[in-house]
Amino acid sequence: MRLVGPNGEQVGIVRVEDALRLAQEADLDLVEVAPTTRPPVCKLMDFGKYKYEAALKERAARKNQINTVIKEIKLRPKIDPHDYGTKKGHVVRFLTAGDKVKVTIMFRGREQSRPELGFRLLQRLAEDVADLGFVESSPKQDGRNMIMVLGPTKKKAEARAEDRRRRSAEEEAAAGAPVVPASEPPAAAPAVPAAAAPAVPAAAAPAVNERAPSTPAANTPTASRPTPSKPTASKPTASKPTPSKPTADGAATGAKGAPRPGPSPKRSTDAAASSKA
Repeated sequence: MRLVGPNGEQVGIVRVEDALRLAQEADLDLVEVAPTTRPPVCKLMDFGKYKYEAALKERAARKNQINTVIKEIKLRPKIDPHDYGTKKGHVVRFLTAGDKVKVTIMFRGREQSRPELGFRLLQRLAEDVADLGFVESSPKQDGRNMIMVLGPTKKKAEARAEDRRRRSAEEEAAAGAPVVPASEPPAAAPAVPAAAAPAVPAAAAPAVNERAPSTPAANTPTASRPTPSKPTASKPTASKPTPSKPTADGAATGAKGAPRPGPSPKRSTDAAASSKA
């Protein structure tokens, strides 16, 4: 194989064993660069570092890659002046950013018989943005619509670079701006002592000799007024007669067990009638 050194120098045609021994001594990798050639070409390098540098290059290329974007603006032949100003502002913003603009004029009904109205409107718009873009595709009729394409005078990469420079300049200006100290409050004016007012003698008030009420001593006996007692009326208490219990022989006994005479026949008859009622 043909061997290339780590710095790009030509080592020459060597055997595979010798190339592996040189890679091991230099603590590098033996990478086959061109396998289709005769003899194949190999190089001594740090393969991890090589992959890392390749990834960085790919990332930088992707960052600087420009994607062509076509913006579209739609107008009417009888557009209001204020609406026209708004649409023109959008076109200016797109062209400043480096994008292409596709301007479409939409016709309705009888407006299709007057295509010159749309043509004049497109020419007017192209003249208004002549300093930012140029007519890439002239106006042409496409069914009910008329189309014109405007291209930016600046490329998108240049517009992005200019935008970055402008932002960095603004950030530097903001960072380098001097800090204005806050205004200190004004010092307080010295206090002016007030003139001492002449002392006015107070009128002599008559002395009042008031005698404090004497309090009785703790050991002084005090007379107590007797409280009249109200007579309580004694109420007679009625004693209830104790009912008599009949004995075994049919005679009623009193409280102490003494026999008592039986009731009269008339009283027993009245008691029987009251119990029936």
